Amino acid sequence: MTAPFQDTTTPEMSQDTKLVLALPKGRILKAAAPLLAGAGILPAPDCLDEGSRRLRFPTDDPALDVVRVRSFDVATFVAFGGAQLGICGADVLMEFDYPEIYAPLDLRIGACRVSVARPKGQGEGDNPARWSRVRVATKYPAITRRHFAARGINADIVHLHGAMELAPVLDLSHLIVDLVDTGSTLRANGLEETETIATVTSRLIVNRTALKTQPERIGALIARFRQALAAPATAETLPA
Repeated sequence: MTAPFQDTTTPEMSQDTKLVLALPKGRILKAAAPLLAGAGILPAPDCLDEGSRRLRFPTDDPALDVVRVRSFDVATFVAFGGAQLGICGADVLMEFDYPEIYAPLDLRIGACRVSVARPKGQGEGDNPARWSRVRVATKYPAITRRHFAARGINADIVHLHGAMELAPVLDLSHLIVDLVDTGSTLRANGLEETETIATVTSRLIVNRTALKTQPERIGALIARFRQALAAPATAETLPA
């Protein structure tokens, strides 16, 4: 049984000297909870409460705080040094490709895929190899451009942050590139996957400069996550 949370912050441990771990809001945060517990990191109880308006939370480790941010922002917080570590989807790492980030561990949570989709039955018999240009709605402009450029196709991007499935239906785009889990949202809106660009899981990420300047503190946290992944109790809660 996990011990109850105790805020062990001391006057000597200021906000500036603490390490910060950035966590994504939503389903990945819930999936990460057993892993955090396995690593011996117990945030304040309201960290997992989506109704809480707090963004920064103490943990039972006086040298570590966690912050809760949008999943797309975790990599930016870590790359620019606002947080020294984070849990981030591989899709976000692919999109931003920050050189300041090192990703030492695949945490094996949040499994899904970045896929191309189109309205069901549309373009049957059409040969994409003959395309020179295509309009695509996505929140992944860099991934999308790279994917189609590798096939000699110029992708005109319609940059959306949600309701991607509406774009082909309302003639905003021919295709979409989006994150897909079960595919139920695509099917409910008359779309079908045509191609998987990349499979995605969440990674532990680290700011390279912080790792160089604080190798013992950050190395110890990486080791705790590695041990949590190897522990049978944690492994049982993670997808194969």
